Amino acid sequence: MGTEKQRPVTLRTLADQLGLHVSTVSRVLHAKPDEGARAASGATVERIRKLADELGYRPNPHATSLRTRRSNLVGVLVPRLSDIVLATIYEGIEEAAAEHGLSTFVTNTRDVPEVQRARTEMVLGRRVDGLIFGDAYADGEFLASVAARGVPFVLVSRRSGEYPSVTCDDYEGGRLAAEHLLSLGHSRVAVIAGEPYASTGIDRTAGFVDAFAAAGCPVPESRIVHTPFDARGGRLGAERLLAERPSAIFAVNDFAAIGAIGAARDAGLRVGEDIGIVGFNDTPLAAELPVPLTTVRSPMHEMGYRGLSLLVRLMAGETVEPERLTPKLMVRASTTG
Repeated sequence: MGTEKQRPVTLRTLADQLGLHVSTVSRVLHAKPDEGARAASGATVERIRKLADELGYRPNPHATSLRTRRSNLVGVLVPRLSDIVLATIYEGIEEAAAEHGLSTFVTNTRDVPEVQRARTEMVLGRRVDGLIFGDAYADGEFLASVAARGVPFVLVSRRSGEYPSVTCDDYEGGRLAAEHLLSLGHSRVAVIAGEPYASTGIDRTAGFVDAFAAAGCPVPESRIVHTPFDARGGRLGAERLLAERPSAIFAVNDFAAIGAIGAARDAGLRVGEDIGIVGFNDTPLAAELPVPLTTVRSPMHEMGYRGLSLLVRLMAGETVEPERLTPKLMVRASTTG
């Protein structure tokens, strides 16, 4: 009887045995000899290299080609570029790429895991030097498989675990929205929380809900709904929430807030007087609505610019830390009448 073929030793194998993050192991083993110490402490570097030698680790040939034959090309994956937030982020990525002599191309994944995987394989097939993900799921399961291949990548807009990322400080943004509504005397509020797999919705909702809990006005689960990040999702979410008779609704992005405004209008409510509505991002449309929208401004262009800049540092072998950019509350008539 033949023996079972031994599976190759991967970065994930080493990381699991050492109790380390895959990205740490990758940086140590893929760094130049004089860069290893910058990737981790001396003792950790020694442990990683020793186990790699013992188990016979061999780098992925494709990943090696990325480091030895630069294409000066960066692949960007987003849910959909028709979203003005993602389009603005991508403009920042392109601007920074041009300054670093890099080219970029973008592909849409529709936030569907199967499409994410297929499009990532397509992008890697073009021998990119690095990747930027704007469609990360909070659980990080797919990203672990990408990290195991030794391909440098950075997340923008959304975060996941310890992976390098540039995002708005979404928790703080949710707290700013809550403090504003609390200052206006709102105690019975509701949340259109977006998709449950995206850190943007998770963190913005958490910041908002925590602030109300600290003020002695906890938000029950019945007044928190998850919907797609678009106007239709916001409308459907608001229609469900209006049965709870909230005095104000916080939507985790502007398009969901616009959908909520439509639902409130159809229910005979005057936005800014009978009900307050707050959005997030401060897209150009927000200030131009018939009732201008109170929203939390997210530095979208800067997010993309700094995301590409962080990737350049990562590709150069530097150790990088996640960046959280500061949000700003923009008060308008949708809450003040």
